[in-house]
Amino acid sequence: MHDPRPAGPAGPTGPTESPARRERRDGRERREGSAGRWKPITAAALAAALASSAATAWWLSAEDDLRYVNDYVAHEPLRVVGYPSTGTLHLTQQIVWRLADGSEGSLATMASSDGSTAEARSTAVNWVRAFRDGAQGPVTAEFHGEGSVRQSVVLHFERTRQVKQLRLRLDGNGGADGWRVLMRETDPQEAAAPPTGLPEHP
Repeated sequence: MHDPRPAGPAGPTGPTESPARRERRDGRERREGSAGRWKPITAAALAAALASSAATAWWLSAEDDLRYVNDYVAHEPLRVVGYPSTGTLHLTQQIVWRLADGSEGSLATMASSDGSTAEARSTAVNWVRAFRDGAQGPVTAEFHGEGSVRQSVVLHFERTRQVKQLRLRLDGNGGADGWRVLMRETDPQEAAAPPTGLPEHP
């Protein structure tokens, strides 16, 4: 049966769309195409940034671990009596190792904020002079107290038969600066004097 409606112009894909409709479609395709191009680039940049951050963190951790291993191998193992926390044990090891090395500057950086920089430096000099020889031999660290905020540590230097008491505490606002040691012994005799009321050996 003949269709009385006039035939409209047609192409291979159907009726010709109006200019307004074509403009809307072209604009939508441009926006979609732009989004498609940018998404992979943004994701790749983010992935690269995260990978870089992770690599940096790993490198710093690996460097710290290597330094610790080198220190551990180069010094006598620290013998421990009592119940140190992770922080007090780490600080005590560093103190003994820096004493053995004669590293006055590094030792002074471990001082708590109770004293001045000058007091810390003077104390570090006194401690190194008094205990360096003993720290190069076997050392026993006797920890007193529970070590959540403060802890007392008595070092027994086996080679020289010396005894030294350290007072450790968390420093900074809310302990933000980590564990530090009181260093206000600017008098050489005071710095080298053994603590009173303690046994010679733990």
